[in-house]
Amino acid sequence: MKDLVIISGPTGVGKSKASIELCKKIGGSVISADSMQVYRGMDIGTAKITHEEMEGIPHYLIDVCDPSDDFNIVTFKQMATGAIEDITSSGRIPVIVGGTGFYIQSVLYDIDFSIADELTQYREYLYELLDEKGSEHVHQLLEAVDPVAAKKIHKNDHKRVIRALEYYRQTGDMISDHNSKSMENNSPYNFCYFFLNDDRDVIYDRINRRVDKMMDNGLVDEVRRLTADGLTKEHVSMHGIGYKEIIDYLEGNCTLDEATDMIKKQSRHYAKRQITWARRTDDVIFIDINDGDIIDNMCKELTRKGIIHG
Repeated sequence: MKDLVIISGPTGVGKSKASIELCKKIGGSVISADSMQVYRGMDIGTAKITHEEMEGIPHYLIDVCDPSDDFNIVTFKQMATGAIEDITSSGRIPVIVGGTGFYIQSVLYDIDFSIADELTQYREYLYELLDEKGSEHVHQLLEAVDPVAAKKIHKNDHKRVIRALEYYRQTGDMISDHNSKSMENNSPYNFCYFFLNDDRDVIYDRINRRVDKMMDNGLVDEVRRLTADGLTKEHVSMHGIGYKEIIDYLEGNCTLDEATDMIKKQSRHYAKRQITWARRTDDVIFIDINDGDIIDNMCKELTRKGIIHG
């Protein structure tokens, strides 16, 4: 059974920094579980880790797609599984880092989220419906066929809402039932799943300051360049928080201050959902980043699981 370490947590809690320190101590390599950092040229709005910040630690699944590519959970699982094989064969320990819970669980519990290619037209229809009638309307469609999933998935989490509707369209089954059954499976990995956390007000303040920094660093120019290259709100990459709001500003639908405030609001809501997700997930080890030496605390758990030897 292969060893696997996971470091998750809400937006802005310090996952990247902690993962670097842990990897240096245990001989690990990072696999990014961030659904936006896979895109080349999307650096500011994703708060993408720089080569200098990596401090020589190998990183996988960063800058592996063009923004026009349709990256999804199926693609992630394939790439992440391949990265685990590569890292393990090199004698290092794979460390998945990110806050996208579904992505992490697809690997951790070998969940199959495959969606048939013939659903592309239906997917486009749902996104058109989203633009025409809004998040509430599309979310109500999900509530009608899968109320359990609708309760767990926020109406503004468009990718997951649409994926659940696609799954129902393809199979006639509820994705909530599929996920529950898959979670009953044993993981093929010997793993430790860490969730870094902090006081919620501190996290929210950090998010607000990070958004201000993104704006100062040129987020508007980054989005302007991407749209000049042909990217629109219909592309999956432009659904990310920070990008769709700036597109609205560039299209004259809101002021820059309103767009900035909306990015902060959506980022805070996303962080809240990440924490809620973790609390509902089995096998998660919560780590308070203010509770002593968090790297030492993680190493103690890794030793207990036999992933490293003290």
